[in-house]
Amino acid sequence: MGSWMWACVTDFFTYETTKSVVVKSWSVGIINRIVQLLIITYFVGWVFIHEKAYQVADTGIESSVMTKVKGFGYHNNRVMDVADYVSPPQGAGVFCIMTKIIITENQFQGRCAEAVSTFTCDKDEDCHKHFGAILSNGVITGVCLKPSNDSRGQCEIEGWCPAENDNVKIKPMLEVKNFTIFIKNSIRFPRFNVTRGNFASSMTAAEIRNCTYHPETNPLCPIFRVGDVLNYTGQSVKSLADKGGEIGINIQWKCNLDLDIENCKPEYSFTRLDAPFEKNAISKGYNFRFAKYFKTENGTEFRTLHKAYAIRFDVMVTGNAGKFDTIPTLINLVAAFTSIGLGTVLCDIILLNFLKGAEQYKAKKFEEVSEAQIEASLAQSPGSQLSLRPGIKSSYDSGAISLATTDQPI
Repeated sequence: MGSWMWACVTDFFTYETTKSVVVKSWSVGIINRIVQLLIITYFVGWVFIHEKAYQVADTGIESSVMTKVKGFGYHNNRVMDVADYVSPPQGAGVFCIMTKIIITENQFQGRCAEAVSTFTCDKDEDCHKHFGAILSNGVITGVCLKPSNDSRGQCEIEGWCPAENDNVKIKPMLEVKNFTIFIKNSIRFPRFNVTRGNFASSMTAAEIRNCTYHPETNPLCPIFRVGDVLNYTGQSVKSLADKGGEIGINIQWKCNLDLDIENCKPEYSFTRLDAPFEKNAISKGYNFRFAKYFKTENGTEFRTLHKAYAIRFDVMVTGNAGKFDTIPTLINLVAAFTSIGLGTVLCDIILLNFLKGAEQYKAKKFEEVSEAQIEASLAQSPGSQLSLRPGIKSSYDSGAISLATTDQPI
């Protein structure tokens, strides 16, 4: 019993190593080194340098945007200032610059003829099919209003009268191309407690007033000329002023916090957001309605309706920050060293299946033992393992051959 326990202890405290087969083949050796070089290049060039996998990232950017528009234009023989053409007036990250406004003045609650050509009629029954219509300017009453018996009429509506007629031709305000947009953007990466602004705090008021954004000559100026912004998207004021459109201004922050914090700067890009609908027959461009309400001396309410065609600007802020951290570095280093072993796997596949002499390589790499060999060895020398010399042992863990120190030549 004691000898069996001692054997278990000595077998446990042993070291095993794998058997290596050296194959002196130029083709296999070159393939092995090329695969290893590609793997190393991928991890160094893409994973560590390009993707910066040695860093921990913060993508939960916190952002605040404030905007101001400046400029004057002419519309319907009136001078338009910021209070006339910007909506909403609070200076948020989403705002509209109106380029054309159709005004219907002095609307009172009552009944009148519909102005839309879809609701023409010859008799009352022609209007009954429009009950519940949502494209009219009011509730269809079912009455056909005709100026004379020989002419076609319009269905009667109940609502704000006179009904709006948006088919009138109005020249848009083209001076919008010279308007300027001031964007003030502050961001924070909460994981690293880093706060930045889209222009340097050292810039003076005079410098800001006199600068205009340009992607190459002045990439950090916070003032953007509307005409330039549209040109960056491949559009023009003439193409958008009549029907309106939606323009996106993206502020991207990509900050490497292992470098100087002053290198954390914004990059601007511009796109037309409603491009998929640019050539549609319906729902083309961008427009909205708003009204201004008044009361007569006797307290009757009336209003002035505005249908505005506008260029809508959406200021979007995206970004991420990264900083060196030990854990992702170790994880990706281990992955890199492990992946280098793929070269050995590929070379083994080639050696075992495609090259001349594959059988000889198999014989060197793999050792097959049959039950007949085990029984013959046990019959010749009971208690021995196969045909090993006395003193040479086989590990109980994996069957790899291990040599005792007493068997080594001195």
